[in-house]
Amino acid sequence: MPEAYEQSLSSQTLHELTASLNRGMFVHVRNALHNMPACDVAFILESSPVKSRMAFWQLVDSEFHGEILEELSDDVRNSILRQMMPEAVAEATEGMDTDDLADVLRSLPEQLYQDVLNSLDAQDRHRAEAALAYEEDTAGSVMNTDTVTIRPDVTVEVVLRYLRRRGEVPENTDSLYVVDKDDCLIGDVSLAGLITSQPETVIEQLMNTDLVPIPATMPETEAAQMFERHNWISAPVVNEQNHLLGRITIDDMVDIIREDAEHSMMSMAGLDDEEDTFAPVVESTQKRSIWLGVNLLTALLAATVSNFFEDVLSQLAVLAILNTIVPSMGGVAGNQTLTLVIRALALGHISESNTRSLLIKELTIGLLNGLIWAVLIAGIVGIWKQDFTLAWIIAFAMLMNMIAAGISGVTIPLILKKFKIDPALAGSVILTTVTDIVGIFAFLGTASWLLM
Repeated sequence: MPEAYEQSLSSQTLHELTASLNRGMFVHVRNALHNMPACDVAFILESSPVKSRMAFWQLVDSEFHGEILEELSDDVRNSILRQMMPEAVAEATEGMDTDDLADVLRSLPEQLYQDVLNSLDAQDRHRAEAALAYEEDTAGSVMNTDTVTIRPDVTVEVVLRYLRRRGEVPENTDSLYVVDKDDCLIGDVSLAGLITSQPETVIEQLMNTDLVPIPATMPETEAAQMFERHNWISAPVVNEQNHLLGRITIDDMVDIIREDAEHSMMSMAGLDDEEDTFAPVVESTQKRSIWLGVNLLTALLAATVSNFFEDVLSQLAVLAILNTIVPSMGGVAGNQTLTLVIRALALGHISESNTRSLLIKELTIGLLNGLIWAVLIAGIVGIWKQDFTLAWIIAFAMLMNMIAAGISGVTIPLILKKFKIDPALAGSVILTTVTDIVGIFAFLGTASWLLM
């Protein structure tokens, strides 16, 4: 897109463009969109209801469609792609980075996917098929094939002459990869090293052989963690035979890290991290109803436990008043632990070697918090209700539930991870159910035993 648009995009800009669109000032809107970078046009589209979104899209020059599609979230991009003809999609994806091209194709319905694939030219189709050969969310699926390779037996002068003849290097290129005659990766040479070395220096003397390649089958989240630890700008991707397949760049990893953060946040509410803010009402209702139904079932399970103590609740109304305190405190404490563990799992900090230490730590925290808040609530209830038996009952229940919350906050995400279930999506609901049941049972069960 043209670089003339330098003003930061704001809600006022969005409001003005929408007002112009509604007044039929299409030429003005087209010119404004033409002068915006792709990321800002994507922001406009994602911030607009479906009807306005498609009107804006039709006013964008088709030669910029591919750049904008790369910037859109999955749901918004898919809603636009479904309205396009296969030939138009193929034209928009022409020249698109391999990983973005594969991402677009994966999101298409089967028939449209085949039509678009057949409409691509031979080179783009080959690039897409190579990326689609790897499972989604692996390093191979997000790599680009735009690598610059050199041989170890040539001189710096030869390499520099080769680069000048090329005229340009791919974006985010900080190193050239050194390969043997079989295209096996044997090292890399930084661009800084090239331009500061003597022309007659042989690449073999200059190259770094300690680089860490990324296996094509490695999960993309693990690759992102490696980028974060090593502060890489780019990294080579290899197959099992150490053949160089392509490279991953920092811009792709930033997207993955951001998506993981959004995923964790949205999943806590049972939502898709790529959910379209202005998706159709029926579609959004269907997505949310599933998780609301699961939550209802867990709430009914907790209510069933309370129902076991209907007699004691009917005779001692004070128990009904106090019954919400223990589950609520346990839920908050458990979610603190749960959030910490989910974050640690995402960062790769938890393994079999340290799980026991983490469990002991959180169990101890649960015990200490349980003692602190048990004594406090016992004092409050004892003074408030002038009933110290009731005070010690709620104190005992508080202690038990805080311990259960600490244990559950660690074990639930670990168990879910083992069964390949997203802890961020299911962990909170399961934890709340556990703390509700333990809290209610400990409080009302002990009250039934001692007061009836």
